Amino acid sequence: MRSRLPALLAAALLAASAPLLLAQQRGEIDLSGIDPALVLASAEDVMMRAPDRDIDALYQAVRSASESETEARTLCALFDPDADRSLLGMQRAASALGPASQERFVGAVAAIAVNGTQGQRQPYDAAAAEQVLKQAGVTAMLLHDGFMTGMAATGSDPGSQAARCRSFRQLVDVLQDFTRDQRAAATRFLLLEGLTRYGSEL
Repeated sequence: MRSRLPALLAAALLAASAPLLLAQQRGEIDLSGIDPALVLASAEDVMMRAPDRDIDALYQAVRSASESETEARTLCALFDPDADRSLLGMQRAASALGPASQERFVGAVAAIAVNGTQGQRQPYDAAAAEQVLKQAGVTAMLLHDGFMTGMAATGSDPGSQAARCRSFRQLVDVLQDFTRDQRAAATRFLLLEGLTRYGSEL
């Protein structure tokens, strides 16, 4: 369960946040001229300095988007094995979200960009954060039949896509029942995991 939990949510968080975070840092909307390596070099530090409230606001933006069938499919498309997870691909995914979701993401990412640049490095325990994700996964497994099937699905066929997306939405929903500090720790873990897993694809 360790490998699938971060992979699913990290892709969704990066899809929504990476284009917006990079645009905030450079003051640009068009990302085609941005060198991902240069900006990603500072992204980890920004994420580690952002307060819990701002990190949790990003989670809440993902949760709100996941409640919409259409927007959830947009995020879930990035879980496909052959998905375009380049900056431009993620920009297209973020742009496909509805206006309300885009506004939530912009607000959350702007706060992370500003406060993560100006603030002090936040206390962070990666092992504790990962434990929150494991607990959320166990809870989702107990509440939802087929949760683990979706988490393990790797195909590009419609059935696998639907199963992955369903499990993603269930996991995001379960995380809402944790405390803000726990959600922020888990979200921070996923953002860092996303940079590690998918940074080379940007």
